[in-house]
Amino acid sequence: MKRVDGKLSDESAGDFVDVLLNLEMENSLSDSDMIAVLWEMIFRGTDTVAILLEWILARMVLHPDIQSKAQSEIDSLVGNDRLVSNSDLPNLPYLLAIVKETLRVHPPGPLLSWARLAIHDVHIGRNFIPAGTTAMVNMWAITHDENVWSEPNEFKPERFINEDVSIMGSDLRLAPFGSGRRICPGKALGMATVQLWLAQLLQNFKWVPSDSGVDLSECLNYLWR
Repeated sequence: MKRVDGKLSDESAGDFVDVLLNLEMENSLSDSDMIAVLWEMIFRGTDTVAILLEWILARMVLHPDIQSKAQSEIDSLVGNDRLVSNSDLPNLPYLLAIVKETLRVHPPGPLLSWARLAIHDVHIGRNFIPAGTTAMVNMWAITHDENVWSEPNEFKPERFINEDVSIMGSDLRLAPFGSGRRICPGKALGMATVQLWLAQLLQNFKWVPSDSGVDLSECLNYLWR
């Protein structure tokens, strides 16, 4: 990596950090803005996918009948002669139902980024919201509300076979990517990545519990900068 007069030389394209550091003056970002962009890439772009896959595989271990049903679906469509490909995903409805049910029970981002700041004191029904309060959507509370979902604490992918619930923002019962103008721009890529990796993991391995079992305890642990 070489720099000439503070800019990248033509010898290397550099990485994303170099791009941010070398934005022209009118487009340059402050250090705090660059940290925010990088944090969004790490947490929203990769960490959420990894967290979701961990939860799905934990559920596959705990529910061998569901795991077996998904593997049978994959075997009947793809077989063992090749890996599952992107073109197979639309024909694996039970696999998608498993992903949706895991997003419902274990949303990687339980507090959605629809934050709003109250600039005046306001009453919403019987609730008083003082000025300066930041309000966020608690998707975890919605997806575990028995008035919204039947048997909300039960892991039942079949509920999404019986009812085709969109998770792309049009149905607020389950909107893990948000909704409206500020919806996650990577929602389609994230879903395709999770489905493909999950299908290939189930196609090639049988997931069984270890001697220590499976820990499903959760805690909210956001890192704010």
